[in-house]
Amino acid sequence: MPVEAAHHNVPNSTNRSVCAILAVQLVVLVTMLALAARADESWHHALAMHGEAAYPDGPTEPFRFVNPEAPVGGTLRLSELGTFDTMNPYIVFGSPARGLGLVYQSLLYRSPDEPFTLYPQLAQAIEIADDRSWIVFHLDPRARFQDGSAVTADDVLFTFIALLKDGKPHTQTYYSGVTATTRVDDLTVRFDLEPDNWELPMLLGLMPVLSQTYYQDVDFSRTSLEAPLGTGPYKIVEIDPGRRVVYQRDPDYWGWDLPQSIGRFNFKTVEYTWYRDSNVALQAFLAGDVDIRFETDALRWATGYDSPAVQEGEIILEELPHGRPSGLQAVVWNQRRPPIDDIRVREALGLAFDFAWTNANLLHNQYERTTSLFGNSDLAATGPLTPGEQALLTPWLSDLPSELIEGPFLWPETDGSGRLRENLRQASALLEEAGFVLQDGVLRSTETGVPLTFELLLADPSFERIMLPWLRNIERLGIQATLRSIDAAQHHSRIASFDFDAIIWHWGVSLSPGNEQWIYWGSDAADSEGSRNYAGIQDPVLDDLIATLSDARDAMQLTSAARALDRVLSWGRHVVPLYHRTNDPVARWRPIKHPDQLPLYGADITTWWYQSP
Repeated sequence: MPVEAAHHNVPNSTNRSVCAILAVQLVVLVTMLALAARADESWHHALAMHGEAAYPDGPTEPFRFVNPEAPVGGTLRLSELGTFDTMNPYIVFGSPARGLGLVYQSLLYRSPDEPFTLYPQLAQAIEIADDRSWIVFHLDPRARFQDGSAVTADDVLFTFIALLKDGKPHTQTYYSGVTATTRVDDLTVRFDLEPDNWELPMLLGLMPVLSQTYYQDVDFSRTSLEAPLGTGPYKIVEIDPGRRVVYQRDPDYWGWDLPQSIGRFNFKTVEYTWYRDSNVALQAFLAGDVDIRFETDALRWATGYDSPAVQEGEIILEELPHGRPSGLQAVVWNQRRPPIDDIRVREALGLAFDFAWTNANLLHNQYERTTSLFGNSDLAATGPLTPGEQALLTPWLSDLPSELIEGPFLWPETDGSGRLRENLRQASALLEEAGFVLQDGVLRSTETGVPLTFELLLADPSFERIMLPWLRNIERLGIQATLRSIDAAQHHSRIASFDFDAIIWHWGVSLSPGNEQWIYWGSDAADSEGSRNYAGIQDPVLDDLIATLSDARDAMQLTSAARALDRVLSWGRHVVPLYHRTNDPVARWRPIKHPDQLPLYGADITTWWYQSP
């Protein structure tokens, strides 16, 4: 494929980096001079959740994790599983297409190289109260929608109201903390906020800005397969409903001179194609129809890439490091349904999972057992209560297991032999205590005589081989467990309405957790369809800890609250934690390149580029 000239005209490749940096610095200088005419010292160009931003006055040069010399051109072809039925990612209904972040932009840009820091994007500066009880966004006068119309304060306020009224439940929860909005002028908006929500200004900074004019003729609350009007560096040029979306780089994008644009968005075209399952998607990659594949299946990573293209160096296999917390991939129990609402039943079922055997025999020893929501980070709970945790949990100790003081709940380790005699013995005792008895090989309720059964619902069939040995162990307890794989659309619909016994889910977390934890574990989210509180947890202790976490003012408070939350979650046995990696397995065709340095949160393909062979 031909490679176009880079956006900035340069005399030769040797001088591209210098010229790009000088161009950015010149733009920044001009911008700062313009700001000086109307701004005062109250204007800020960085906002960090805790501590100082890496660039307190805003970035003035390309980020360290990009290649300023990256050529612009070529096509990036990516694969997705299942299907999509909407181009609106902000409402509950529908399964949105991937890649829409190339079209939409937020007020501020989140750096992937810091725990939680925001820099100017559609807003060129902010003002903020010392106690974060209000924030003012000053829009960049250059900011434009893709039809050339200016981004205004009216668009910001329209977006806020639309998301508060018809947005996803977690967005409505976040924005409910706004007590007043003020249109200061055409390019300035003020939000007044409830006290004690240190993160809310950050979340408002991540709010996209939608065109009020565009949505006069389009119903925001309904799914749509029309190409949306955004402010980002790519436009949608083709939509094949449910199968394919093509994004094309916009040469008229208003923000090419923003520091975070340099070295990013290098592909002329980005194509997403949806496949029915992972095996079909893998074959498409090996056939050269897909350019990059982030592998999630250990067996495929170990054996599925035995291809001449790999042996000849045309396909490159890498394990890219990252600094992300593990998050929590787990079997999730829907506690809205008995008898799974009984903690003894949940613990008994979890005891039947043999991670050591699974890792050795099915995962090629590529994984670590997940023991924490915040594994692979300093936010994970370990050992006895720290003084900070003690202060937070002391008011609740009478409601918590006494063992919690000594450490988080850890599932017992096994020897990997596959013989779980002791675990199953403990499980049987717990089930008997919960009111179940084994009759003719079937575990039944002593009160009703109804057998104990459950269904594990899957969207990815590759999990079947991982879960079947666990279900066989469960059957040894006399429990009738079934496995059901369904397509992505059905899965999305059923989990959104909490219509399941158990699912596999992954809660991703950052190094600066906060308000998203309400959506994961908060009581108000338990009955809110579309939330991610799939377990249906309603626990005042967790609510209190989430409130403290969301309002943490420094790193020490954040760490104590995260560890306490982690500890209490583990003792609830709400899930059966599975496993995680500390790197990202990636396969790519040779013309696709990436920078040598990666950001803190791992690979960012917006910084990659196409290089002619």
